Amino acid sequence: MAALFAAVGFVPGLAVGSFLNVVAARVPERRSVVHPRSACGSCGTTLAWYDNIPLLSYALLRGKCRSCGTRIGLIYPAVELTAAALIAGCLFKFGPTLHALVAAFFCATLVTVSATDIRRRVIPNEIVLPAAAIVLVGMTVVDPSPVWAIAAFGASGFLLLAAIAYPAGMGMGDVKLALLIGAGLGVVTPVGLMIGMLAGLVPGLVLIAKHRMAARKMPFPLGPCLAFGAIVALFAGEQILHWWLALGR
Repeated sequence: MAALFAAVGFVPGLAVGSFLNVVAARVPERRSVVHPRSACGSCGTTLAWYDNIPLLSYALLRGKCRSCGTRIGLIYPAVELTAAALIAGCLFKFGPTLHALVAAFFCATLVTVSATDIRRRVIPNEIVLPAAAIVLVGMTVVDPSPVWAIAAFGASGFLLLAAIAYPAGMGMGDVKLALLIGAGLGVVTPVGLMIGMLAGLVPGLVLIAKHRMAARKMPFPLGPCLAFGAIVALFAGEQILHWWLALGR
């Protein structure tokens, strides 16, 4: 039955992913996400409905605008596919419940801010702060406990201290993202942050290997790394935490 719920949620998840692309493209520019219709960012041609079908249109057009032939970034189908997979995963893990709805919203927000951080090096307040409030309220309704609020402000405070200590390596956008992550993960927040930080070491080491000391002044988006850690913790955080605690015995 869980697999059926996941399968049913995948196609609507693609549509959600398509909308998230619009949000990620327009919110940093303070444009409406509902008007006007989607258009090519190069030539300005409004996209026909058949050129805006998630994944399929990208494949049929071979990743190019039908009008001007400009390449369409891989991030667009990646956002659609990732959002669909995560929404399906939430339904698989939590079933058709309020918990699944809140978790899906949490994942959708993580996908959106990851896209904005990759493309523009920004995590918009207009996205992450309202989402953190919604997720905090939603998880508190699902499982009434002060843990969600404690985790949210604790995670944000922890990264705030890190940002103060090393401002070149972490921005305030990451601090606000931690607020969302804590609200969505509760007791497994440390797992998410740890995995996210470890994931962030990978591009850092690549930059150091390639540019040596100059890499210290080369920023890279940490948001997607933190989002990755949060998603791993959402789906497997309890198992990882139990394993982690068992090692210390």
